[in-house]
Amino acid sequence: MNQFVNWHNEILGNKVVKALEKNNFTAAYFENRADATEHILGMIPKSATVGIGGSSTVEELGLTKQLESVGNTIFNHNKPGLSPEEKLAMRRKQLTCDVFLSSTNAITLDGRLVNVDGAGNRVASMIFGPKQVIVVVGINKIVKNTAEAEQRIKLYAAPINNKRLGLSNPCTTTGECMDCQKPSRICNVTTIMHKKPFAIDIHIVIIGEDLGY
Repeated sequence: MNQFVNWHNEILGNKVVKALEKNNFTAAYFENRADATEHILGMIPKSATVGIGGSSTVEELGLTKQLESVGNTIFNHNKPGLSPEEKLAMRRKQLTCDVFLSSTNAITLDGRLVNVDGAGNRVASMIFGPKQVIVVVGINKIVKNTAEAEQRIKLYAAPINNKRLGLSNPCTTTGECMDCQKPSRICNVTTIMHKKPFAIDIHIVIIGEDLGY
């Protein structure tokens, strides 16, 4: 990666880390995915149950496979072959797992996490329930403020995630959120974490690479 891009990523990443710490989160910046992955795996005991929040970022880092290989019990509702009932059961188990792994749709320069969910299981598990939450964030998800976060979600994250999930919502044709009324829409719940909720331990790992959507 270009040295000037690396410089800019580090400046922004560490600025957000300081803002997150001010908001009572635990946060760290890593220049690359390899160092970040090593750090994340080091935080998770082999005996821990781990919930996976339907995150492309988590999958790009290969965290699910690595955790399975060392014996962690994984609650992943996107595991191939699960019935609708089994998917729902997995989502419920994520609410009380030892460690919940997820990303965020956007993170602001002043340390707020903005997310839009379809069922609400991901944001619910990020806020309350698991003993520990680890949020993995690519540098591409940093935005100036909550208004830009919502714009990023509507213009970029939501359409791409709809396409990734094979849904036929209007945004897969227009390329932007149309605030549709279809039952299959995935933009049903919006949350903003202004500060760390007091009953949960949240670690946020920012990586100086583009990851996820």
